[in-house]
Amino acid sequence: MDISVDALNPTTKCIRLRGRLDLKGSVEIDLRFTSLVSTNSDHVLIDMSQVDFVASIGMRLLLSNAKAKAAHRGRMILFGLQPLVLEALTTAGIDSLIPMVADEAAALAELAA
Repeated sequence: MDISVDALNPTTKCIRLRGRLDLKGSVEIDLRFTSLVSTNSDHVLIDMSQVDFVASIGMRLLLSNAKAKAAHRGRMILFGLQPLVLEALTTAGIDSLIPMVADEAAALAELAA
């Protein structure tokens, strides 16, 4: 699992994930992802366009960090989900807890709303 980060503006960053959010992938990025997402009030957009699988442990990673982000008064938004990943997350009800949009532009618009 690969992770990269881009600062979009002073209060928003985009974390780009690539690979599988299964047990191995989640363990590989857990500490870095958590430190990037949950330690401040910045808003975070998560680019999921290169994630082709998500397991329950990956869902847990996303949920726990979204909760921590909300506690710091920031927002976390997922975008670019591949169909199977989107289906898994919506079936699990994650879409009611973490906003999911089509692309980066829609994620930025969601933040502005």
